[in-house]
Amino acid sequence: MRLRALLETEALGLRLLGGEDELDRTVRGVMTTDLRDPSRYLSGGELVLTGLAWRREPEDSERFVRILTGAGVAGLAAGEAEMASIPDDLIRACARHRLPLFSVNENVSFASITEHVVRQVSSERAGDLAAVVDRHRRLMTSGPAGGGPEVVLDLLGSDLDLRAWVLSPTGRPIAGSSLAGAGPELPAAVSAALAGEHLAASRTGRRGPHRVTVAGDTYSLFPISHSSRALAARDVRETVLSDWLLAVEADAGDWSPERLDLLDGVTQLIAVERDRRDAARTVRRRLAQEVLELVQAGAAPAEIAARLRVAAPVLLPGLGTAPHWQVVVARVEWEDGEIQGGPVAQALLEEMLVAPEATGPEPSDRIAVAHMGDEAVALVPLPAVPTGAEGGEEDRIPGLHADRILAAVREPLSRGLDDDGRLTLGVSAAVHSAEGLRGALEEARHARRVAAARPGRVCAAGHQELASHVLLLPFVPDDVRRAFTARLLDPLRDYDRRHRAELIPTLEAFLDCDGSWTRCATRLHLHVNTLRYRVGRIEQLTGRDLSRLEDKLDFFLALRMS
Repeated sequence: MRLRALLETEALGLRLLGGEDELDRTVRGVMTTDLRDPSRYLSGGELVLTGLAWRREPEDSERFVRILTGAGVAGLAAGEAEMASIPDDLIRACARHRLPLFSVNENVSFASITEHVVRQVSSERAGDLAAVVDRHRRLMTSGPAGGGPEVVLDLLGSDLDLRAWVLSPTGRPIAGSSLAGAGPELPAAVSAALAGEHLAASRTGRRGPHRVTVAGDTYSLFPISHSSRALAARDVRETVLSDWLLAVEADAGDWSPERLDLLDGVTQLIAVERDRRDAARTVRRRLAQEVLELVQAGAAPAEIAARLRVAAPVLLPGLGTAPHWQVVVARVEWEDGEIQGGPVAQALLEEMLVAPEATGPEPSDRIAVAHMGDEAVALVPLPAVPTGAEGGEEDRIPGLHADRILAAVREPLSRGLDDDGRLTLGVSAAVHSAEGLRGALEEARHARRVAAARPGRVCAAGHQELASHVLLLPFVPDDVRRAFTARLLDPLRDYDRRHRAELIPTLEAFLDCDGSWTRCATRLHLHVNTLRYRVGRIEQLTGRDLSRLEDKLDFFLALRMS
C-alpha cells in the first residue's frame, strides 16, 4: 500500500504536514517508537508512529529525522496527544529531508493505525481475519485502552468458535473467554504446563504454533512477541522469558494456511496492545531507577523520602503515600555469559510480582522495576490493610513471600531456562521509611545470594532465612573454604582411610549432641571410654581442644563447608 491510501482513509485521522510529492512511497510495515535512536529496529519502508517523547529540545528533531531517512522509512506520523500541535522544528526537519510528515488526531490510537497497515500489507489475509480485525479496530478506537486482548479473544470465540487464552510466561492468565464468564476457567496447573511447554519449544528455535496435549486436551500455542524487542534480539534467550503466548484449544495441525494466517494476525493485534502497556511502564521504571540510584549513592534519607513521595501516587493511585516498601532483587545468568540478564530479569519481575490469583496485566502497574547490569531490583509499595472493623487495630502489612513467588513460577520458568540458565531471587522485609530502604536493598541482595547457593534452575530466598549464621557459609570464597576444611579435616580423613577409625562420623555426632558424652556414646552404640579415646585422637591429630567453644565452632563450620 502507499502513503496516499493512508491519507485518504478518514478513520485514521491523519493530516499531511509536508511531503506531498512523496505520497506514492510504498509502506511495508509500521513501527511505534519514542526512542531517540530507533535505527536498529528499522529495516526500511515503515510508517513510523511517535508520541514525541524523544524530543527534549528543538535540535533533537533534526537528529531524529536524519536517522529515519537514513533507515529508509516511508513516512513519519506524530501524535497530537502530548502537544497541542506538531513542533515547527520537526516540520522543517522533515521538509529538509523530504520525509512525509503526518499529524495523528488525539482521538485516534496508534493501535488503530498499526492494525490498518498490518491488514493492508498482507495480501493473503483470510476473509474472516479481515472481519475480526476490522471489528476490533472499531472497538479499539472507542477509548484509549483500545479494548484490550479480551476483545480479540471474544471475537475468536463468537466468529470462529475458538476458545483461547493469552498467558504470561509463568502461566498467569492475562485474557481469555473464560475470564469473561463465557466458560470454565483454565486450571492453574494447565496454564503453568502450557507456559512450560511453550518456553521449552521456543528454546529449541522451532516456529509456532506448537501443538501440545495437557490433561487430555490438545492446544496450539502461538508466540506473542514484543515487536521492538524481537527485532533487536540476537538470541532467543533475550526474549523467551518475557513473551506472552496465545493458547488455542484446538489442533492447528490440520488448519488451512488461511486459518493459520488468521491466528498470526491475531497475535500481531495482541502484540500491539502488549507494546502499548509495556511502554506505559516507562515512568515507573524511571522512578525505580532514580530511587535506587539515590539509595546506592548513600543520599540523605530526606532526599530519598522526597522521591518516594513522588513515586507513591504513581504506584498507588488514590493512596497518596505508601506506608511500607519492600525490595525484591532478581538475577538471570546464562552459562556462556553472552546474554545480558538485566532486561530479562526486569521483565520477569514485572510479571512475577503480580499476585498469582490476579488476572490481566494491570496489577503489575503498581510495581516499579529497574535493572543494573545483570541484576533487576523491584520497589514494591505495600498499602497497610486494617485488621479491625473500625481500623482501630494495628495495621497488617500484606508483604511478598519468596516461597509463594517461587511456587507460582518455578515449573514453567525452569523449562525456559533449560540447562544453561538460572534465575535467583531475594526478598527483603517490609520497611516503613526511607531510612530503611538501603538496608532492605542489601537484605534482598543477601537473600538472593543465599538462593544462588542452592541447587535448581529457579531459586528464591526471603529475609526470614537470613537469621542463621550457617547461611553465610556459601559466601566464603572457594579457596578459603578449601584451605580451612583441609587444615581441620584432612588429618582425620587420612587416619580414617588407614585405620577405619570413623573419626569424622564420631566428630559429627559429638557436635550434634552438644558435647554430651553419654548421649553421643548412646547414639554411636559405643562405650563412653571408646568415645573418649576417639575424641582424644581427633584432638591429637588436629591440635584442637573439643572442650573449647571456639574449636567446636571451627569443626562445626568445617563440616558444613566440606
